Amino acid sequence: MKRNILTALTVISLAAAGPALAANKAAHDHGDATATLQLNAGKKWETDATLRKAIGDLRQSLAKNLDAIHKNRFPASGYGGLAHQVEGAVSVIIANCKLEPKADAQLHIIVADLLAGAEQMAGKAKRAKPRDGAIKVLGALDNYGKYFDDPGFQPITH
Repeated sequence: MKRNILTALTVISLAAAGPALAANKAAHDHGDATATLQLNAGKKWETDATLRKAIGDLRQSLAKNLDAIHKNRFPASGYGGLAHQVEGAVSVIIANCKLEPKADAQLHIIVADLLAGAEQMAGKAKRAKPRDGAIKVLGALDNYGKYFDDPGFQPITH
């Protein structure tokens, strides 16, 4: 119960922090976060099973709705559901983080983009369309594939 409350508070804090999270060391305190994604001495960062599953589930949700999103046929209520899925995945990722500090700092950049996209999809960001939030989440997933070693991850072609 206590862990669930802490997880919920963490997700709420991260959602409020949005993109600023990427530059804020205190947000998860596993090391210094940077504002720019980078490889680990030319190699992708290691991942763990929980991260791979959470990202894989998100990828699957976005991929199955991609055509409707691109053609502006995805219902407004659908964006709220996707936002909820993103927030849930981020909650799982944060609650089970086992990455080394430098990889974790890089993951914070991805998480910040995921949460910013979720906020837009949920209609919480001023002057942002829910579709723009889905595109932001797609970009975060693309970056995950470019910077994190997840052999099962397939980029979403769009």
